[in-house]
Amino acid sequence: MSEAPDSAAAKPRGLIKGPQDFWGGIVLMAIALFALWASSDLAGMRGFSFGPGTAPRMFAYLLLALGAGVALTGFFAEGPPLQRYGIRGPFFVSLAILAFAVMIRPLGLIVTSFVSFMIATMGSDETKLVEAIIVGICLTIGCALLFPYALGLPLDLFPRILR
Repeated sequence: MSEAPDSAAAKPRGLIKGPQDFWGGIVLMAIALFALWASSDLAGMRGFSFGPGTAPRMFAYLLLALGAGVALTGFFAEGPPLQRYGIRGPFFVSLAILAFAVMIRPLGLIVTSFVSFMIATMGSDETKLVEAIIVGICLTIGCALLFPYALGLPLDLFPRILR
């Protein structure tokens, strides 16, 4: 009698028993090291002196320790294999953020927030166009009321051409 080919015992595992946890921990540690590097020129965290670099460094050290713990868990404990990673969602959300940054001054908050939201909705194939337009309109109205009126931020609502 032989075991089924899809059983866990039939699959030979390498040195890393939980690849998803291991590589996730490595990525968290890389983010923490980047945060430590990025905050290295900020003052603070020298003895009892607190400054603008104190909180970023403290959180980066915590993230580094947690990432090491997750990576060690993946190294020693059985876990799921790496899964496929879809790039579509992060690509369109990043594109929406960049589009917002480029469009906010010349086009104003109303046009920019709606267009940015519509770009971000292209990140999922489950989004329906009519629903996205309705939510985009509601989000735009909310932004138009929140930022300039409730928070008092000096944002132009309309494109410069219409003013």
